Amino acid sequence: MAVPQSWQGPNQVTLSAETSENEIYFVCKRCADLCLAALVLVLLFPLLLLIAILIKIDSSGPILFTHERVGARRLQVRGEAVWVIGTFRMHKFRSMVQDADSAMHEAYIRDFVEGRVQPNEEQGGKFKLTNDPRVTRVGRVLRRTSLDELPQLFNVLKGEMSLVGPRPVPPYEVACYRPGDHKRLAALPGITGLWQVNGRCQVSFEEMIQMDLEYIRNASLWLDLEILLLTIPAVICGRGAE
Repeated sequence: MAVPQSWQGPNQVTLSAETSENEIYFVCKRCADLCLAALVLVLLFPLLLLIAILIKIDSSGPILFTHERVGARRLQVRGEAVWVIGTFRMHKFRSMVQDADSAMHEAYIRDFVEGRVQPNEEQGGKFKLTNDPRVTRVGRVLRRTSLDELPQLFNVLKGEMSLVGPRPVPPYEVACYRPGDHKRLAALPGITGLWQVNGRCQVSFEEMIQMDLEYIRNASLWLDLEILLLTIPAVICGRGAE
């Protein structure tokens, strides 16, 4: 299968020899993603509409924020299963003012990846850019409840993301990765994952990388189901969210 032009990236993460169980897992995972994402979108349509109205009332600008993220797709290249790394456009409800400058976030991410950021004890020990003046009033609520993430269900339907997997990151974060860190990209990026249910912004970059690698090594339908179930109390409690 040829690599689609839009997904050609700088890296290919080659997997070890796979068994038929691996193939069954990926097929079942995709079917579950399609069914659950479509169901949630239908059930939460009134909530999505309400959020869209509140965003428009609160501040000028588009309802959705679309941002370039790095992810990977599992393809057959010359008879071998590989994860081909590239970029895609990820959707979120807009939680910041229109045309917000990303320089502040880019600088923070560089410091976070390179270990220069200390947890903010006044904010519950979070590794998080707090008190961001770019965030709107409605945006603060959306971020605290993780409701800003709901439009990523459309990315799941398009096959760019999964319900469960390593978080998709912007290119300027990947540019700071050290040798070995790219291995966390050897999976379809997810809306939720081990990082989200185990502290989210309360863990360091090193811990996040280890959680992603642990998920990739042990990926299974049971683990995906466990993470989805653990996501519910994590969202309700706002664990690690801003």
